[in-house]
Amino acid sequence: MEHIKKSLPIRIEVASKIRKAIFAREYNAGDELNLTAIALILGVSRTPVREAFQSLADEGLITLRMNRGAVVNAIDRKFIRDNFEMRILLETEAAGRAAHNGMDTTDLLSRLEVMKGKSDIERDDYESLNEDIHMRIWDASDNEKLKRYLMGLWNGPSTGHSVEESSEHYRASTLEHIDILTAIAQQHPQQARDAMTAHITRSMINILRKYPE
Repeated sequence: MEHIKKSLPIRIEVASKIRKAIFAREYNAGDELNLTAIALILGVSRTPVREAFQSLADEGLITLRMNRGAVVNAIDRKFIRDNFEMRILLETEAAGRAAHNGMDTTDLLSRLEVMKGKSDIERDDYESLNEDIHMRIWDASDNEKLKRYLMGLWNGPSTGHSVEESSEHYRASTLEHIDILTAIAQQHPQQARDAMTAHITRSMINILRKYPE
């Protein structure tokens, strides 16, 4: 996990990075998570990590231990599917609402076109733009409860372990983001929903590859 440096609230960003690491099996069932160690890894104070631990415990990803941090719970394909199916339900609605509300996508589409033209997409550049796109769509949905629920499900890019897998994901995701934002710009809510569904479904499939049948 890299240091926190994005625009989400710190407790949400911390939770998303731990969630992503668990989904990607960087942490496995039974592994202990030390609050102080996680804070040092992410470059934050202990408070947002403690808050993130509580959120992740509420989800069933970890079990809190009195004065001992937490332990990672066992999760399976159904857990992953349930998480991503909720994202599909909520984030497709956010995309449809953003299209209906006339979200301005000009700067995001310009940045995506620049990224699409690169022969090698840097992880930090991709992750920053990826987060900006999704957060702007959540904001444009104009529903604070919807936005809060989506922040609670966020796990960032669903990439593979290898450089090649990650690069492939960045490129495919860039094209998907263009499709989503183009539909939003043209104020076609259903097309925006369909493009978002395809985008999140592919991310779910990437994660499920790490969980044998």
